[in-house]
Amino acid sequence: MMRTDRRGFLKASTAAAGAVVMDQVVSGADPSRPLQMGVIGVGWYGMVDALAALKVGGVRVAAVCDVDSEHLKNAADELEKKQASRPETFKHYQELLDVESLDVVVIATPPHWHALQLLAAIERKKDVYCEKPVAYDVREGQAMVEAVNASDRIVQVGFQRRQSAALRQAAEFIASGGIGKLVQVDAQIHYHAALLDPTPQAPPESLDWELWCGPGPRIPYSPQVGHKSWRLEKTSGHGHLVDWGIHLIDAIRTMLGLGMPKQVTAAGGIYHYAGGITTPDTLSAHFEFEGLPVHWRHRLWGSTEYEPALSNGIFFFGTEGTVFAADRTWTVIRRGKEGAREEHDAPADLGRLHMADFLDAVRTRRKPSCTIGDGFQSTATVQLAMIALETGSTVRWDAKTLQVLDNPAAAALLRREYRPDWVHPFG
Repeated sequence: MMRTDRRGFLKASTAAAGAVVMDQVVSGADPSRPLQMGVIGVGWYGMVDALAALKVGGVRVAAVCDVDSEHLKNAADELEKKQASRPETFKHYQELLDVESLDVVVIATPPHWHALQLLAAIERKKDVYCEKPVAYDVREGQAMVEAVNASDRIVQVGFQRRQSAALRQAAEFIASGGIGKLVQVDAQIHYHAALLDPTPQAPPESLDWELWCGPGPRIPYSPQVGHKSWRLEKTSGHGHLVDWGIHLIDAIRTMLGLGMPKQVTAAGGIYHYAGGITTPDTLSAHFEFEGLPVHWRHRLWGSTEYEPALSNGIFFFGTEGTVFAADRTWTVIRRGKEGAREEHDAPADLGRLHMADFLDAVRTRRKPSCTIGDGFQSTATVQLAMIALETGSTVRWDAKTLQVLDNPAAAALLRREYRPDWVHPFG
């Protein structure tokens, strides 16, 4: 039975509302003992996370790691300006983790690296902020959950929208019966992807491409699959739903107190960018949660919706009205011919608040707003959709045993074999 009581909503509400207080607590920490942070992967989002930590305060970025020496130098230069001290620099994450003074580690590499890096950090007794998705495959994520749960480490997964006041307020309104009985949820993120050159070529001299590929398949380098563009590459990022849409799926689960879906189907393909990317530019997925259908769709080409704001958000359809919720706004559309609207704004720096929540959890040893178990469930949910698409089948999921039911082809895709010399953490 779907949980429509307030527990799931209050969980989201407490985490988001408390983030401001958490930010103040961490910022007011003893400056003589700032938390020592290491960042693995200092491209675009690794630096977003590092700078968010500095905004919160009570932190010194003591070490950074990247397989691209140009990224590494640029990151060290910028951080030196921001914090008046230069971090140590490393090419390999194992070298960074050997720095004994580190308290916390940020993992902001492509997903095919997350499992090995997080497990190594836990083994060295570091607290971890790991970007989403939790892992590349479901079994990696399962191994990560088991390792973290067996430790005393604090792990936060980078689902920043858990700190959204707009989503919290919308959740409370829905829980109060504001739109009657909730019947269906639709989520979407449409945008026009700007692709880079997909032609295989030699990697930049600054980039160790062999190490970048790591345990995943060694694919030819091109600007379209390297660095920031890996998100639409199947072997490293799994595509738009797993990279960006996962935020909205996690928001839906958090707002409504949902577990994982019982059944998933998907349809789509590469219709516009054939030859340019290896994941769907057009996708529809259907998640059958207990008592509630949730639909996802995306389009990476063409124009936005007739109202651009509707291109990124969640529709909650009830018997007495609809709520459309986005990161910083939410709108009530009343039932009736006129469809009167009530618009609400709730601006917030979600990245800073989510990092503040993590740092406070580290200092107080409380549970963060997105645990590894929470992050795993949202990650596995969207991974099942990609498995459904690849197999062209309905995927039925047993959340207790973490098994696909009666579908050997889909079950085989829960785990990807690593390259020789790399060992998958799940058996």
